[in-house]
Amino acid sequence: MAFDVEPKHFAGPGILLDRGISNVRTEDLQFKEEMKTKILTFLVLSFISAAFSEDFKTVNGKEYKDATVSRVEPDGIVVKTKSGISKIRFAELPKEVQERFHYDPQKASAYSAEQAANYTAYQKQQEEAQRERENAAAKQKAVFVEQEAAKNRTQALQARYNELRRQEDDLLLQIGEAKQPGPAYYGGKNNRTLLHHPNPQKSQLPLLQSRLSDVRREKGEVRKQLEKAQR
Repeated sequence: MAFDVEPKHFAGPGILLDRGISNVRTEDLQFKEEMKTKILTFLVLSFISAAFSEDFKTVNGKEYKDATVSRVEPDGIVVKTKSGISKIRFAELPKEVQERFHYDPQKASAYSAEQAANYTAYQKQQEEAQRERENAAAKQKAVFVEQEAAKNRTQALQARYNELRRQEDDLLLQIGEAKQPGPAYYGGKNNRTLLHHPNPQKSQLPLLQSRLSDVRREKGEVRKQLEKAQR
């Protein structure tokens, strides 16, 4: 005996799908499409709302043309105009605008007090930071001044040491010349003996030696100071 089985739905070659499963997938697709439409509508409305601009006029007559409300705070609204970003306090706006943005004087007062306290604390932090920067700059300047002074002292000591060395060399040369015999000449019997006249510089020898001693003593002291400064 043969039985004819008719498939309810062909999804493709060799694949059988039940109609119930097919209906579920169709409903899922419809649900996703509806969600996409709702999200797109919400984004469009949000964009339109954000881009919407209007005019605001304070009770004192000041006007804000083509202003876009970018933020609502307890004590006022922040608007953006062609001239920049401004905050309009609710106390400056007409009553209908206050009601529109749900203005609460008590909340506004508390918010303003909190903002003022935060600003005061911020100012103190900035002042303290400025003092710290100034103190650091003063210390750095003092270190720089001291380094420059030490550099100048080292240079002065080096220059003095070089000068004393030059004086020492000059005195040694003069002392050597003073110890030499005077001009030579021939004398004695038949003028065949080589003799020397007295050296006129010999009389300066004690003074030259005394000066050499002073120069060497000062040179030693300067050398010690220079070595200490260069450490």
